[in-house]
Amino acid sequence: MKESDLEKLKYPIGKFEVPAEYTTEYISSKIEEIATFPERLKKEIIHLSDDQLDTAYRPEGWTLRQVIHHCAESHMNCFIRIKWALTENNPVIKAYDETLWSELPDNLQMPIEPTLNLLSGLHFRITYILKSLSKTDLKKSFIHPESNSEISINQMIGLYAWHGNHHLSHITSLKKDKNWK
Repeated sequence: MKESDLEKLKYPIGKFEVPAEYTTEYISSKIEEIATFPERLKKEIIHLSDDQLDTAYRPEGWTLRQVIHHCAESHMNCFIRIKWALTENNPVIKAYDETLWSELPDNLQMPIEPTLNLLSGLHFRITYILKSLSKTDLKKSFIHPESNSEISINQMIGLYAWHGNHHLSHITSLKKDKNWK
């Protein structure tokens, strides 16, 4: 497989791009994408068989089951990071090894229904808090220890809207490639 083909499989919607400005319209549209992610995900995967869920979306990539469980884990971390940014002064957050997490038995074998339920409640909470934030709150941030970079809640909103869409596209691209309904 050519490197450019592999890159397209890894990033079917492209890599996250930081906007020039976090406008009210941008933030509102990204919060809406976050709010609707669980239902959009469920619509795409609820009828897939275990064999389909255990299919990797690309060579040496995660299975769809791992992708679904990863989304819940990543978005739980997002929620906690938002809470830290709102309640502490620019805290250094805890990073986690998503690859190692993806190899644990729950990610490899567990049914997806509990994770879909978790995502529904979690995204309701994320959306609820994000919609209540002031412009000042949206500028609050934390430090990511791996890059030592400061990440604002504004940026988190864009990043996690992209993250959901990114992994949803992994699923829809594989379904299209395999001609799954």
